[in-house]
Amino acid sequence: MRGLLAVALLTGWPLASLAEVKFAAPDTFMIEQRFTIAAPATKVWDTLLHPEAWWPSDHTWSGDRRNLRLSAEAGACFCERWVGGSVEHGRVVMSIPGSLLRLNATLGPLQEMALSGVITVSLTEKDSKTEMVVTHRVSGDASHKLDAIAPIVDQVNAQQFGALAAEAAKP
Repeated sequence: MRGLLAVALLTGWPLASLAEVKFAAPDTFMIEQRFTIAAPATKVWDTLLHPEAWWPSDHTWSGDRRNLRLSAEAGACFCERWVGGSVEHGRVVMSIPGSLLRLNATLGPLQEMALSGVITVSLTEKDSKTEMVVTHRVSGDASHKLDAIAPIVDQVNAQQFGALAAEAAKP
């Protein structure tokens, strides 16, 4: 996490004011990331819906974030399509424009390890700034020792959603 902090300071990323593994066991974990973004919630929301502009390319199957799409309506796919393949990263299960987006999502290698994953992005605006809280819950078979990978997922979430916060904060 120190490396991520150094990157955040050097690149001007908004810092996660609180980033932590809230709990972890061999069959489950919950991670929470909190960001304060110097932008109104409508701008953060609009940015959230364009992962092709902020999601790290090295956390895609194709190697190119421009292949990502996300629509904010129940049943919509957070998908990646490229020549020779496609993947569903998640499915929108709840959308309240400007304030909440919830996905059933088992990202990356969790597709093979987890039975379920839920990512909730909640936005609250106050004084022209937006508090973004990202909660990531994962459940699966205890043989996968999810508690051991929770800190790694926490770091990856900080990178991904830190990139969203940084993009949304741009003038």
